[in-house]
Amino acid sequence: MQNKGLINTFAILFGLVSLYSISFSFSTKKAEDKAFEYANTIATDGDGKEVAKIERQYLDSVANDTNLYFNLYTYNDIKEKSINLGLDLKGGINAILQVSVKDILKGLSNDSKNPIFNQALADASKAQSESNRPYLNLFFDSFEKIKGDTNLSDADIFGNRSLYEKINSGKSNDEVEAVLAEEVSNSISTAFRVLRTRIDKFGVTQPNIQRIGKSGRILIELPGAKDIHRVQKLLQSTAELQFWEAYSNQEVAQYLIDANTKVQELLKADSGETADSTEVAEKTISELLGGEEDPTSQEAQNNLFSVLSPNIPRSQDRTSAMVGFASLKDTAKVNKYLAMKEVRNLIPANLKYVKFLWDAKPRKDSEIITLYAIKSNRNNKPPIEGDVIDDAIQTFDQLGINPEISMTMNSHGSKLWAKMTTANVGKFVAVVLDDYVYTAPVVNDAITSGRTSISGSYDINEAKDLANVLKAGKLPAKAHIVQSEIVGPSLGKEAIEKSIYSFVLALVLVFVWMIFYYGKAGIFADIALVINILFIFGVLTAFGFVLTLPGIAGIILTIGMSVDANVIIFERIKEELAKGKKLKQAIVDGFSFKGALSAIIDANITTMLTGIILFMFGTGPVQGFALTLIIGILTSLFTAVFITRMLVDWYANRGGDFTFSTVITKGWFQSMNIEFLKKRKMAYIISGVVILLGIGSLLTNGLNQGVDFKGGRSYVVKFDQAPNSEEVANSLKELFKSTPEVKTYGSDKQLKITTKFRIEEEGQTIDDEIQELLFSGLQSYLPDGATLEEFQGGFDNQKIGIMSSIKVEPTIADDIKTAAGWAVFGSLLVVFLYILLRFKKWQYSFGAVVAVFHDVLIVLAIFSIFYKWMPFDMEIGQSFIAAILTVVGYSLNDTVVIFDRIREFTGLHKTWKFSEIVDKGLSSTLGRTINTSMTTLVVMLAIFLFGGDSIKGFMFALIVGVVVGTYSSLFVASPIMYDTMVKGENKKK
Repeated sequence: MQNKGLINTFAILFGLVSLYSISFSFSTKKAEDKAFEYANTIATDGDGKEVAKIERQYLDSVANDTNLYFNLYTYNDIKEKSINLGLDLKGGINAILQVSVKDILKGLSNDSKNPIFNQALADASKAQSESNRPYLNLFFDSFEKIKGDTNLSDADIFGNRSLYEKINSGKSNDEVEAVLAEEVSNSISTAFRVLRTRIDKFGVTQPNIQRIGKSGRILIELPGAKDIHRVQKLLQSTAELQFWEAYSNQEVAQYLIDANTKVQELLKADSGETADSTEVAEKTISELLGGEEDPTSQEAQNNLFSVLSPNIPRSQDRTSAMVGFASLKDTAKVNKYLAMKEVRNLIPANLKYVKFLWDAKPRKDSEIITLYAIKSNRNNKPPIEGDVIDDAIQTFDQLGINPEISMTMNSHGSKLWAKMTTANVGKFVAVVLDDYVYTAPVVNDAITSGRTSISGSYDINEAKDLANVLKAGKLPAKAHIVQSEIVGPSLGKEAIEKSIYSFVLALVLVFVWMIFYYGKAGIFADIALVINILFIFGVLTAFGFVLTLPGIAGIILTIGMSVDANVIIFERIKEELAKGKKLKQAIVDGFSFKGALSAIIDANITTMLTGIILFMFGTGPVQGFALTLIIGILTSLFTAVFITRMLVDWYANRGGDFTFSTVITKGWFQSMNIEFLKKRKMAYIISGVVILLGIGSLLTNGLNQGVDFKGGRSYVVKFDQAPNSEEVANSLKELFKSTPEVKTYGSDKQLKITTKFRIEEEGQTIDDEIQELLFSGLQSYLPDGATLEEFQGGFDNQKIGIMSSIKVEPTIADDIKTAAGWAVFGSLLVVFLYILLRFKKWQYSFGAVVAVFHDVLIVLAIFSIFYKWMPFDMEIGQSFIAAILTVVGYSLNDTVVIFDRIREFTGLHKTWKFSEIVDKGLSSTLGRTINTSMTTLVVMLAIFLFGGDSIKGFMFALIVGVVVGTYSSLFVASPIMYDTMVKGENKKK
């Protein structure tokens, strides 16, 4: 072997760097185990949330301690350098946010009232639900259809003051479209920077944020995030900060009494006599908070004050900015009553532009929330906006007890703030963020320093988040989560344990088999395999790549492929030995390009091409699978070709002798001569029958599409007792307006509940309401005293509640399906072209693609026929597409090795009939085909049986694919290639 010294040096250095990188993960694990042990010792009642809090405090205390890693690095340093675990192994949230291009366009138009413009926006929004084209293009198309004499450059659309340097009345629509495309792109870039700043300050290690093409979507992954609700709020907050003057309760009291009377008249109290409005007005806040009678829950009353307790002042000294109080559940009804046209008509002149806003959060330890009355104006433009904020930090009040946010304004803001506070001494000023009032204090003196603060009933994390979003700046438009996957830390820990167990078991089985089949050579292959795994984890850690549960499956699959490379080499060396060559020469020829290397490279390139396509089109865990597959292919090639060669050469040069077999396996699959082509018609019939049955099932049964493809929300819920899935579905039917899909998921105490209820509606509030409905419907199946907070989960050692959840809106579900289709088509096209390039004849490409198409159809058929009967999840989603593309790669791997041998025999045996060449090629590679398939199947069965529940369907697809792929490489690909080749030759004759 040439350059042996260089290769040895590189291998040693690569191994040392890999060990160094991986060592940080072990040190981090040791520190976190110690923290967990300490937290369990200190926690008073073993509550999961308390344990998590103490664990976090312990890790914070050692964050800068250099005693953790040879006195060189702190905990924060080694945590940063350790391997990145994905959501399914660590818990956390993976979300895709859609930045509203519609809101950006409205902002660029200064909220134009032009009917053509607004109709085009509405038409584009409607078209978006049925298209995967960018919203901006849909808007341009919609505008073009209805524009008439209207142009985008008109003064009342985009030819306004804010864009006068770029757009004037002389510009054509095409020119304006180019400007708008740039402005929208810049706005999305701004949103990306703002979100990145917020996430960087959130405190999650190894976050990931990236733009997805030009769609206006942003992918965010926060492994290890436990307070999911806090994350969702942080991500979706627009951070539109405003400073308004506020009315006092005295100024608004009479209007609220008049409004109550009007509401009472309008509703006509269907359920009997209503209370007098003045009597209800006398209800005090103390009665609402703790009295025997709760007016907000008296359904018999049918007026405004049945859901809103007005804060009527007893004297001038008791004036306040708080004009009323309501239960959190009644806020929507209060909003509805105050928005009635007849009620708005009662607004007096001194309250002409009043708008009512709620407090940012309920009072401490209650469900009571405060209502404020803001002094708005004709344009609804605040006197001061958030762009004047230079800095914002979390501090404490003068007593050093309660958290608050201190803000510093720039010079322009300081002047505006001084003017506003001077004009409102003795009155109220409200600080409003995203249409929620955070504080509304009375102004005692004019503030000329440009400093102010926000105080309220916030904990430290909430105050930090608020300071974070204010400092990062506001988003240029609303951003809402269109797709999310949330995994609780308990489920992540369980997945890690099962993955490690299945991984070790798979390795042991492969080690034993290789030694059993190849003897001493098998030991060398096993050593190369261990080095291969070391290299894979070293690369993942050193470059900061994320390891997911499908990623572990990808690593284990590359184990099978690494074994395959060694099998091809060893089988070739055995053939050379059978020809009478000496051991050293047989080794040289076996490792040569004319020997095994050509087939190994071709087989691995075809698999890697499908991995690259999968990485390009996939997201989240699917990309993790593709990444580990690509890395594994490269490292397995290196270890099989160079490391195994180095070990075999070393042993042979020492005078060692081995036959690449054992006493038991000697002669297995040697000198076989099976006439495969004579059996091809029977194979065609069998395949045809199975495919026809599958097509029939696909047309009748269909496929069990997951939320990835059809949209909806899916929750994995854990119970303390095994519930009946049909009873649970019936319990939720009325709440969700249709019967949700409920099925056992893994343990009989765990259910997967899927619903499309209100999936078209946007916003975190809707997501929260769905979870509250789910909790309400499942409460009878939960332990007595279970709370909503406990049910929502998000902490270690979680015993009941939501273990993980997925949300996919219909628009992005369509995009996922389209991307999946392109991924499959792209992989087939690329493979067809590569095989055509390597084998020079289209018949080889055609045979390979037909075999792959055959394999995909049969896997689909199996999933369609059996998904209702199997005891595990057989959903069709992104992971299934990953499995399909892996099947494509594996099938091609098998087929290419056989084709390579047929091509070799074609050149060597020119007097043989082509049918004999094909049969000999298939027979001579049969040992490799069966050996590789068996080891790969053993590995996959280990993961399928002992891996996590979430991966069973994925692994089942791979197992079916390997079996079918092995069959098709023998009975479909080569026979199809032969038939087309012979048919072509006959036509020539």
